[in-house]
Formats: sequence, structure tokens, C-alpha cells
Amino acid sequence: MRVSVIGTGYVGLVSGTCFAQMGNSVICVDIDEAKVAKLKKGVIPIYEPGLEDMVLENYKSKTLDFTTDITHAMANSQICFIAVGTPMGDDGSADLQYVLAVARSIGANMTRHMYVVDKSTVPVGTADKVRVAIQKELDKRKSDLTFDVISNPEFLKEGAAIEDFMKPDRVVIGADTKGAQEAMRALYKPFMTNHDRLIVMDIKSAEMTKYAANAMLATKISFMNEMSQICERVGADINAVRNGIGSDSRIGYSFIYPGCGYGGSCFPKDVQALAKTAKDFGYTPKILDAVEDVNYEQKKVIANKVISKYGENLSGKTFGVWGLSFKPETDDMREATSITVIQTLTKLGAKIKAYDPKARHEAESFYLKGNASVEYVDSKYDALSGVDAMILLTEWKEFRSPDFDEISKRMNSNVIFDGRNQYSKEALEKLKFEYIQIGVK
Repeated sequence: MRVSVIGTGYVGLVSGTCFAQMGNSVICVDIDEAKVAKLKKGVIPIYEPGLEDMVLENYKSKTLDFTTDITHAMANSQICFIAVGTPMGDDGSADLQYVLAVARSIGANMTRHMYVVDKSTVPVGTADKVRVAIQKELDKRKSDLTFDVISNPEFLKEGAAIEDFMKPDRVVIGADTKGAQEAMRALYKPFMTNHDRLIVMDIKSAEMTKYAANAMLATKISFMNEMSQICERVGADINAVRNGIGSDSRIGYSFIYPGCGYGGSCFPKDVQALAKTAKDFGYTPKILDAVEDVNYEQKKVIANKVISKYGENLSGKTFGVWGLSFKPETDDMREATSITVIQTLTKLGAKIKAYDPKARHEAESFYLKGNASVEYVDSKYDALSGVDAMILLTEWKEFRSPDFDEISKRMNSNVIFDGRNQYSKEALEKLKFEYIQIGVK
């Protein structure tokens, strides 16, 4: 099939590349000329395991192309995906200006019946707004061309997006015509050779499904983090509690790991956007508001533990930070806990030596830009040379089984603050480390 994808950010680039991998002819469109030029040279703007090789392979085989010309894309596609950003507004709502701008461009340039698919994460009712925007442009042209608007939310995990797309747990389709349903079934059929994972529903339910899924996962995280706070105060061990409740098949082990808060492009934005939608319709979402409140406070926990040990004047103290990205296997630092921790400690006079396998450039060029108290190093052990304590914030695989003898040699004192509860307290105490973690007194 001939497919166009408008927007070459995380969702757009992964989606377009995976569709091309299955033999479709895909054109990815972006208004950023420099980004398009780089993509044509094989320069990928994000880190995602396996993506670079797949982009290069499909661009070379001509199943994948990049352009700034939406007219060309409309003339050479049957299905058009909208995959532009929906940044969070000041009031917590999703900003639809880019989605609607693309919709207007589609209406102004389409030349045949078009299946227009919302791939961006958008609030309930967005498909109606997209439909109106496209129709207004067609009316300006006095065109009688027809189109369908479809909701097809993405459920990609950063760090595992290629695997998620190629072998999906489910593909949710919101469509209100048989033709739209059939077109999407045909497009996704190659991804479902073992059994049909396509779930078809009405458009508003599909839009809601994405938000409900992310809100549910965020709720599990905040619930466990709240339990960790209670455990610390009553003298229980949250790690033991997690094992105790996770063994219940009704609960399971996924997303119940205590930590220093969630971040990224999805959970913070989607929970707040869903809460804003609820309030717009006259309902106060008490659980959603609590999920965000708990997460906001949880991001401060590690910094507070450092301050509790060393005091509020951290001048002369240096801390080695392992991990900057909001989760492993990505360079994404949006809403990352590392930002909160590092900014808090450096404002109190501390120096930071930071290491992350992939997110260094993001930190230096944007999220921690201008913070002269942060030094970036090229290895995890270099981050610990001459520091007063180690702070682990992201659970990268290379941090799971470090050489604690080497750590001890490098550091001024054997103190570890662990925001992800990666290690055994008993084992580290035998090695004469002071090990401070989440949810354990």
C-alpha cells in the first residue's frame, strides 16, 4: 500500500519505517528541511535500538522516502498518518495546533479519497476536529473529494519500539465506515501472521483507550511509590512487599517497581491531558490528580535523601550520577527525574559528574544546558572518581552488576543513593557500603 506519514518524530519515524519494512511504499513528511536532509543521509534524530539500520535499509531499497513536500506525499499515498507532536499546554491540555495544521494541509492537497489516521496521542473528540479542518479546506477548493478519519493510537515503549510495532500486543482501530476498517485491516495484516490482534471500535473509544492505558500504568507506578513512602515510615521493605503482591495473578509484577518517579513523553502529558478532559466535561478525576501529585513529589525523594544526609549547604560536595534518561534504552530526557535531582543539588552548591550511555547530548544541549556545575564523563566509573556519593537514577543494563571494588576505590566514601532499587542491601552492607534506596528504612 502507499502510505504517507506526516511528522518524523519518535512515533512518525518508527511507524513509517516499520510500514516500509513490510513492503509498503512510505513517504515521511516533515517541515524541518534540515531534519529531512539528515534523514536522507542516514542521520537519525533519536536513539531507538534497531531503528537506524532499518531506516537505512528501507531508504536504500526505496520503500521509504523523506520529503518536505506534502503535495508530493498526498499525490502518492492512499493512507495518511498524522504523527506530529501534541505538547502539553499550560493548563495540562494537549495542544492540537500541529495536528490541525496537518489536517488543513491534507485538505488543501489531497487528490483522491484519503484515509486520514490520527497516530498522535490526542484527546477524545480530536477526530471530529480533524474532520472539520479537512472539510473546510475541501470546501475552499470547491472539491467533492471524500475522506475517512480514523483513530489508531500507538502503544510503543521507548527502547522497544521496533519490537512493539512489528509484533504488537494489539492494534486499536477507531473507524466509523466499513471501508476504513478494511483499509486498516489490509495495512496491518502482515503484522498479524500468528493471530489477529486488531481491535476495532468507535473512534472516541479508540482515542480514549490510549489515555486510559497510560493512565493505568502511571497509576500502578505512583501507587507503588506511595507504598514505598509508607514502608519507609513503618519500617517495612518495599522490595519484599512488591514480591508479596506481585505473586498475585490479579496484580502481577509489571509496573510495580518502586523508584524515583516516571517521566518521558507519554505518562506525564497523558495523565494531565486526561484529567483536563475530565474537568472540561464537569468531572473531577481524583485518582488522576493524585497520580500526578505523587509522581511530582517522588521525583524529589532522592535529592531529599541527599540533603538529609549532607545538609542544605552542599558546597564542596561532588556526586556521581549514573543515568540521565527517563528510562533505559532511550536518549529521551523529557520529564526525567535526573533533571529535578541535578538542578536541586547544584542549586545548593553541589558539583555533579554525570554519565549516561545515550542521553549526554540531550542533557548538554538542552535539559541541563548552561549548568556549569555538571561535568559529563565517558564511563560509569569515571563518574565516580573523587565523588562523595553515587546516585543511580536510570536502570541501564550496564549498571546492574558493577564492580563494587572499583566503585569503592574511585569514591571518597562508600555511599550509594539508589533511585531504582537495583542492588542487594545485605550484599552492599557486607562490602561496607552505606546503601540508601527507595522504600526501605
